[in-house]
Amino acid sequence: MAQMTKEELLEKIFHDDYEHLKGKKLRMTRVRVPGKEVCLAHIINPTQPCIYQNLALHIGVHEGEDHMGEAIGMIRFTPWEAVVVAADIAMKSANIQIGFMDRFCGSLIITGRLAEVETAVESVVRFFDEELGFKTCAIHKS
Repeated sequence: MAQMTKEELLEKIFHDDYEHLKGKKLRMTRVRVPGKEVCLAHIINPTQPCIYQNLALHIGVHEGEDHMGEAIGMIRFTPWEAVVVAADIAMKSANIQIGFMDRFCGSLIITGRLAEVETAVESVVRFFDEELGFKTCAIHKS
């Protein structure tokens, strides 16, 4: 497929109006329209303390708790609000902790024993695929 020039793109977009717009300043804005997708599902184990510190997962734990060395599950969604449903599914499917949840970017980080994190991530991906019809990715492990 040949690459399109800026002029060809504008002509294609504006069709008949293109002649009236020639020579005028135009402002183009790219808009991202999120689809229904689980675009990242990754499990990390065993983890080093520096990973917990760089992800700020050591902040906000209760006195005496130490989650260092636990597995980490990372999942990313569009639309971003889907992360709330994912956190609910993860918590109900396994004994895990929510390390971080961002409903404005669609990121979810969970922590716990490796088997529990695997169960939670698998449950979330399966639910979004089978029940909600999202496009899902493979679950990666390291």
